[in-house]
Amino acid sequence: MAVPILVFSVDKTRGSLLLKIIENSGFKAKLFDNSLELEYAVRRRRPPIIVFDTKHYQSRQFKIISAFHSRFQDAELILFADPAEIPSFIAAGIKKECCFSDPINPDEVTLKIREIYFIKNRAFLKIKTYFLLLCSLFEGTRDNPYIVFTKKIIMAIAMALAVVVGIAGGFIFYNMSDLPKVQLLESYVPFESSFLYASDGVELAEFYLERRKFVPFYKIPKHVKNAFIAVEDAHFYEHHGIDFFRTIAAFINNIRAGGAVQGGSTITQQLAKMLFLTPEKSLSRKIKEAAISMQIEGRYKKDEILGFYLNQAYFGARAYGIEAASQTYFGKRTEELNVTDAAMLAALPKAPTDYSPFKNPQKAFARRNLALKSMLDRGFIDAEVYAASAKEPVPEYISRKKYAAPYFVEYIRNVMEQKFGDRLYTAGLRIYTTLDLTLQKKAERAVANGAAALARAGMPGVEAALIAIDLNTGAIRAMVGGTNFQKSQFNRATQAMRQTGSVFKPIVYLTAFKNGYSADSTVDDTEVTYSSKDGGQQWTPHNYSRRFYGRVTLRTALSHSLNAATVALANAIGMDKVIATARSIGVTSNIYPHLPAAIGVSEMTLIELTYAYTTFANGRRFDPMVYEKITDRYNIKVEDNAPKGVQAIDPANVAKMRDVLNAVVTEGTSIAAQSLNRPVYGKTGTTDEYKDAWFIGFDDRLAVGVWVGRDNNRPIGDDMSGSHAALPIWINFMKED
Repeated sequence: MAVPILVFSVDKTRGSLLLKIIENSGFKAKLFDNSLELEYAVRRRRPPIIVFDTKHYQSRQFKIISAFHSRFQDAELILFADPAEIPSFIAAGIKKECCFSDPINPDEVTLKIREIYFIKNRAFLKIKTYFLLLCSLFEGTRDNPYIVFTKKIIMAIAMALAVVVGIAGGFIFYNMSDLPKVQLLESYVPFESSFLYASDGVELAEFYLERRKFVPFYKIPKHVKNAFIAVEDAHFYEHHGIDFFRTIAAFINNIRAGGAVQGGSTITQQLAKMLFLTPEKSLSRKIKEAAISMQIEGRYKKDEILGFYLNQAYFGARAYGIEAASQTYFGKRTEELNVTDAAMLAALPKAPTDYSPFKNPQKAFARRNLALKSMLDRGFIDAEVYAASAKEPVPEYISRKKYAAPYFVEYIRNVMEQKFGDRLYTAGLRIYTTLDLTLQKKAERAVANGAAALARAGMPGVEAALIAIDLNTGAIRAMVGGTNFQKSQFNRATQAMRQTGSVFKPIVYLTAFKNGYSADSTVDDTEVTYSSKDGGQQWTPHNYSRRFYGRVTLRTALSHSLNAATVALANAIGMDKVIATARSIGVTSNIYPHLPAAIGVSEMTLIELTYAYTTFANGRRFDPMVYEKITDRYNIKVEDNAPKGVQAIDPANVAKMRDVLNAVVTEGTSIAAQSLNRPVYGKTGTTDEYKDAWFIGFDDRLAVGVWVGRDNNRPIGDDMSGSHAALPIWINFMKED
């Protein structure tokens, strides 16, 4: 079907998904990511439909949309936008029913495009006209309807024969000349969901365009197959692709009803239409459908055909195929479906929206029971089973799994999108992540308990984040990006850029160790005023206690988080070397190239700082590792992701870092961590006015980072330092159950 539908999206993955949805619906489309090229194409092609995706489009005024709407009024505009922006589009004249919010829903796109296209082309009016003409031939009269009916039948047959003799042979030959090869079914690969698994194999999430998980026909229970046969094609095992008697009966019933009230297509014909043909309604398509059906029947076994159909059929609620439908409507696998469940699913493909138990429970109940009655009439179930099943209620709500670790899931979704693009949603990948569900649950409890404790102390609305990293592999074992994912999807573990405070200081001390200092080397902790290079600004660092301690060891300076001593050390070794050290252990954020950066005025993310601390633990620098392996839908390995650590700190300096970071716990600002009764290492951090509280540390297995603060960058509360706000969450997580 040569329909020039134009799609605009600057996001490659989203644009590709929209293109696949449209093409999978039988229409042709072209994707643009440049507004000027789109405008040129619209002028040249005059398309009936333009699909405009505003996500990630940088022009906040979206003037181009208003311009397209006013200049190209023949084209219908379909918009995808954030919900908050839709009212402004409607106010600008875009039809409300053509404005959709994220996420992209294939059902909405397909239905709206078909509605607009067929109305614009008026094809359905021509079909209706011819249909009414046929109906008029068969109208009876009150005087003698049977005689009139018989005469008109004879007249119709005579007329039809005259036409058929002249053109039918050529017409049929023409339409069968370009039939697709049905052997493509043997390599048929439908869109299939990709699945995310925790390290122990538990399912975490499902990514899909069409929610589908292929299930072999031999795993589909017999009563499930029987339900669909009873409803869709009672003579499925008897015909050869076309049920001529059913087709004739449906034709007569439709004529009597004055409209299409009964379909005559077999399961094989429906499969042929779904896989090989467009949605247009024409005699040409029906001829092709019949021919393809007979070819399919000649090449495949009945159970194979039924399996293809059940894996392809659409059941509503974005569920494609029997397995996705089972999960969506009942939260079960296909092999777990009972007779009542099977009848409900068999009732849906004819009109998934009309018979949806979530939208029309009464119609769904009646349709489900009609399916059960069909199973009874055909001997698939007995009267007792029918009576019991007919009393069962229909499902009331979509069975959606509440996935664990939502912040981690969204983080890895972005990683996988960059790696696979739209294949993430269509290729049936199996992604085995590094997440440890036991640790994840501990992390979520620790964050929730910490936020609740702050709220009880009169500090509501405080956010917190936690990330745990395996020291030996660099694998992320737990991630919590906030206190409530439903309220805010902003991931404070990976996206929030916050001032680091004293958690940056160990980088200064590592730099000193690399330049010949030891933990017992000394530095002055005295009041010193520093001037900028041009002499225009002066700055005097002060300690948290508002006093100075004179000559102190590096161990004491770090364990007590002395600002003046740390700045003096950074000044002695040079901030350029400190920044170089930060880069060598994986810090990528911009670092202020002046002395205040030594005590944490630069902004960084929790994830990059925690990875830096893994390097302090054993000297090895890792890039974030979120998955262990990826397989395809056939369980064939696509990729193995082995740990890729690089030695960034020599063993002697690792020992020095462990010494001073352990002193923070045994004699310094993190002494509360001694309650864990095992060696642990780490550093607190607090920013001005208590806007950010940090604790990042490690034991012999994990490096764990915790951040606490408010999204609006206001103070947490009085005296809410890293040791008071963040360290309790860290200790709670690190406790051994």
